[in-house]
Amino acid sequence: MERLQQLISKLNEQCELNESALQMLVTLKQIEAELTQQHTTAVTGRKTPGVSVVMPSMNISHRVVEEFIQSAPVSHQPWMGDPLVEIPTLSHQTGNREINDLIGSNTTSINDKLKPGSQTELGSTLKGSPVKELRKAIGVNDRFVFINELFRGDEPMYERSIKTINNFRILPEAEYWMERELKIKLGWDDSREIVQHFYQLVRRRFS
Repeated sequence: MERLQQLISKLNEQCELNESALQMLVTLKQIEAELTQQHTTAVTGRKTPGVSVVMPSMNISHRVVEEFIQSAPVSHQPWMGDPLVEIPTLSHQTGNREINDLIGSNTTSINDKLKPGSQTELGSTLKGSPVKELRKAIGVNDRFVFINELFRGDEPMYERSIKTINNFRILPEAEYWMERELKIKLGWDDSREIVQHFYQLVRRRFS
């Protein structure tokens, strides 16, 4: 017990003199060895002969080092990859925020994205997209309306016209043919929405 008191007094003196961490770790290791010996003596009833004190190395108890770091008056700045200092996780860091707050802090809500004018409508996007086959670009409803409103119910004429337009190489050729064979002969009115819709599909074929 006298030996233990001497070591404790020595550690207190080292703290007051602000000695190096290594010196205080040596004293801590000696105190730990002394306590271990006293515990063994109390349990077995006999002293352990020749107790050796191991100088601090890689065998230093992580618990002892951690306790010292927490109580040391001098700030300890860990170097990269220090095995004795645990790097705090996200949950331990000061000022941490919920993941939902981080995700939603700088993002626009779905409602804002769907507001009128915020995004280009799907129909407007599709109107400008090119098509390779004019017949496939015309839906069932549009086909029915085109035949009845533009081709006077003549389905064979509609099919021939679509095939002819689709075979042209450039848009001006298709426009010239439609002006002569469709617009004049069938009396198409350019102001009608259905006519403009048909022209738009043709332009997509050559865009």
